Amino acid sequence: MSSVIFRSPSLFKAAMRVWPPYWGTGIAVEEVDPQWRSATVRMRQRFYNANAFGSHFGGSLYAMCDPHYALLLIPLLGRGYVIWDKAASIEFLKPARGTVTAVFDWSDAQLEEIREKTAGGEKFEPRRTLEIRDAAGEAVARVLKTLYVRRRERTHPAPDTPQPLVLSGSHNRASMTNTSGSARVDGSRGDI
Repeated sequence: MSSVIFRSPSLFKAAMRVWPPYWGTGIAVEEVDPQWRSATVRMRQRFYNANAFGSHFGGSLYAMCDPHYALLLIPLLGRGYVIWDKAASIEFLKPARGTVTAVFDWSDAQLEEIREKTAGGEKFEPRRTLEIRDAAGEAVARVLKTLYVRRRERTHPAPDTPQPLVLSGSHNRASMTNTSGSARVDGSRGDI
């Protein structure tokens, strides 16, 4: 996903509507707060997102919740942070039918806690719980998300961040070196 989508909430919503994992399941980002503090995601039930029992497919219920806490943090915290989804679980509370909705939000206190805990370059793993609700407002599923947040170092990337490979070599021998220098693979025997 390109950083271009974070130029405005309306551009973000439009991009998410055509993002293949969402477009193919009928998931739509309906609202994004102008300050990026919250997002509302809905999924209408269709024949292509129902399971064998006539309720929403559980994978689609999870997919509607997968990226949003992390994606909202990108414009809220800025480029100085590494942000990843680290872990998740979903508990299905009752069969989900019709239109379902999930609301994601970040408070000032939560954002301040992230900034404080990562100020010295330490990682912080905030946990968020949300409920997916049906049209009657009843909870149909509960999702627990764990994120990974760390301030970027100015001269070196975070150690847990995969680095791009640089290819170099001559006519019949090539070597690949990770730009952080932590791993090297070349054509000679035993070099790894």
